[in-house]
Amino acid sequence: MTIRSLPAALRRSLLRTSALTTGALVCLTGTAACAEPTPPVRQPAYTSSLLDRPGTQVRPGSAAPPLPAGVSALSWVVADARTGEVLAARDAHRRLPPASTLKSLFALAALPRLHPDTRHTVTEAELARVGGGSSLVGVSAGRSYRVADLWRGVFLSSGNDAVHVLAAMNGGMDRTIRQMRAKARALGARDTQVVSPDGYDAMGQVSSAYDLAVFGRAGLADPQFARYCSTTVASFPAGGWSYPIQNTNRLLTGADGVARYPGLIGVKNGYTSRAGNTLIAAAHRGTRTLVVTVMNPQDGGYAVYEEARRLLDWGFAAAGRVRPVGSLLPAKPRTAPDRARHAAAAAPAFAPEPDADADDDSAWPALVLVGAGAAVLVAGCVVIVRRRAATVARRSGAGGEFVE
Repeated sequence: MTIRSLPAALRRSLLRTSALTTGALVCLTGTAACAEPTPPVRQPAYTSSLLDRPGTQVRPGSAAPPLPAGVSALSWVVADARTGEVLAARDAHRRLPPASTLKSLFALAALPRLHPDTRHTVTEAELARVGGGSSLVGVSAGRSYRVADLWRGVFLSSGNDAVHVLAAMNGGMDRTIRQMRAKARALGARDTQVVSPDGYDAMGQVSSAYDLAVFGRAGLADPQFARYCSTTVASFPAGGWSYPIQNTNRLLTGADGVARYPGLIGVKNGYTSRAGNTLIAAAHRGTRTLVVTVMNPQDGGYAVYEEARRLLDWGFAAAGRVRPVGSLLPAKPRTAPDRARHAAAAAPAFAPEPDADADDDSAWPALVLVGAGAAVLVAGCVVIVRRRAATVARRSGAGGEFVE
């Protein structure tokens, strides 16, 4: 290869650029070529397809307690809130009306967007679309409320009126519904279809015991959500005075003859004529937190709480004695192969020599490319480059042309 005479400063700069480029490529490609192959990822001790099957799914060990008898719910899930492992389930992905448990997804979508100290004066239009027979906390048009007051109305009284006002503050019902749908997908909850953010019976509005468990687990990781859902009693403003409101989750409060569950954290209960009773319940015992979802027990009344109680008791006794049947964690997206590494491995061992009669502007890039291509597979090119640089340096004062 022939290198024509150049000014000394330019020649030194070009040589430094070539050397640095070649050196960097040697380091990068040498590491990739010599690296140990990635060990196979350890597969979890469950198959996700188990949760797709109908009926009850559990994988007990030799010391595992039997599942509680007499659970009449159409669908239920028992999961570890920390790891996301599903310990047992029945028809986990069966799509059913969720009632007010859907408010948990509404909170996940809207809580981060509304500052709790923001004050808002309610308008008639914001309450106009609240469905007949809805549960209400007592929001009145013309009165000013803090966002925190409205959230307590949502979590404690399951107030659809508070939901509609918060949705309006969040940019409107349509925008809030889109956010809820996007949040559900981001969490891996694929069974949920949102039509109304308050969970009011609406055509096509469904969720599943699996999705509700996902929402409950995500809510516990949010300090605001966890604080609201575990509050038993609060005061709700009414102009110049206030009145007490109590959480309607009877496992949390011990109201109406339902014994309070020890260590219960919350999360959300619901009821409509189409959905029946629904419940997301989370409890902590020792070092373990469980989340249980129960949808539409056929025994009616307060069976939703008693069935959740039995499932929680079983979960704490069975943890560590059963193999998981699934996970609440969203599936990880497949990553594309390392194209750069594959391209380097496929690079030719030899690059064609550039035309010796080419002009100066094309000769120097060609020199860099030849050095880089050789460096990918032949580590010895580093020595060649260094020797070439040394030769050029010795002859730099001679001027004219030289041929290697």
